[in-house]
Amino acid sequence: MNNEAEPWFYNLEAGICEECDWGFLVPVSKFPDKCPHCFRKPLSLIGENAAELPILRPPELYLPFELTDSKLSQALEAFVQGIPFSPQDLATRNLFNRLERLYLPVWLVDCRIRATWQAEVGFDYEVVSHQDHFTGGKWISKQVNEVRIRWESRIGRLDRQYKNIQAAALEEHHYIIKVLGQYAWQNTQIYKSEIINTENIRLPNRSPEDAWSDAEAALRAKTAEECFTAASAEHIRGFNWQPEFLEPNWTLLLLPVLSSYYIDDTGSKIPLFIHGQTGRIAGTRIASMKKARTVSLTILLVSAGIFIAGLLLAALSATLPILLACAVLGIALALLLGLVSVIPVASVWWFNRNSQPVRV
Repeated sequence: MNNEAEPWFYNLEAGICEECDWGFLVPVSKFPDKCPHCFRKPLSLIGENAAELPILRPPELYLPFELTDSKLSQALEAFVQGIPFSPQDLATRNLFNRLERLYLPVWLVDCRIRATWQAEVGFDYEVVSHQDHFTGGKWISKQVNEVRIRWESRIGRLDRQYKNIQAAALEEHHYIIKVLGQYAWQNTQIYKSEIINTENIRLPNRSPEDAWSDAEAALRAKTAEECFTAASAEHIRGFNWQPEFLEPNWTLLLLPVLSSYYIDDTGSKIPLFIHGQTGRIAGTRIASMKKARTVSLTILLVSAGIFIAGLLLAALSATLPILLACAVLGIALALLLGLVSVIPVASVWWFNRNSQPVRV
């Protein structure tokens, strides 16, 4: 693992949001005035040296931000356009100007394993048989090739060093990955404090002890795969092992995320999370009932005006019969617009009712 001589946590202060309970390491030079996650309250300084926080370890690797401004603007614009009668505050420019860059932690563990293992491994083989059918007054024989599996027991020992096994450092990790999508690992970089320490870093809320079950499951799966490969088999089942875990060493991998927010009709801030590689956006979509009512009222007023004009034309048609047709058309149009005026409010109600809340 990468061990730098200088303190990795220089230029960082620890803060926590009392609203959403997210903790961060933030640059001393640009301590945010609002929580970079919920944007509702300022961060409160924890007042401890970053190196003394109980469940923090030094970062080792990180994935850089790969979104260009143009691609990010396109993603934000698509989000805005996807909401009918979007709130007045929901504009691409506002979302862009409020962007905060974050890094989310994932545990990395290096570990040496000594273990005995046993499993059944399967090898494919082909069985040739023949089936006879009586067709057209004669017997016809057809060759049938069937693939079967030959299972054999295997037992062995291993003594190996495994590096950079991942485990969730956040209780919300799996949900975040579900709503944002997976990350591409090809461009993983060695941690550099002069680059990362200018951004906000989310503090883990799962200790290495809590995350060990994830790491152990990943180590077991990796070991089973290697034993399967070593046996040159096509299948494996019933893998069991008796492991001894030696010299575990924990560090962090940092994933890039952007955050922003918009304000709905009630004045509440609706936070958004944006994938730092793909631009995929996770956030609750809320249409503006206030804007829909304004549009509906406008249509209704126009409808009322046309209806009154139609009634006046109908009254005048007694002396000028040619106006009767115009009066009928006007009244019909007014009634049609009256029905149309319901659509904006109904569409917003339906959209908000079916919009899934996203609480990252």
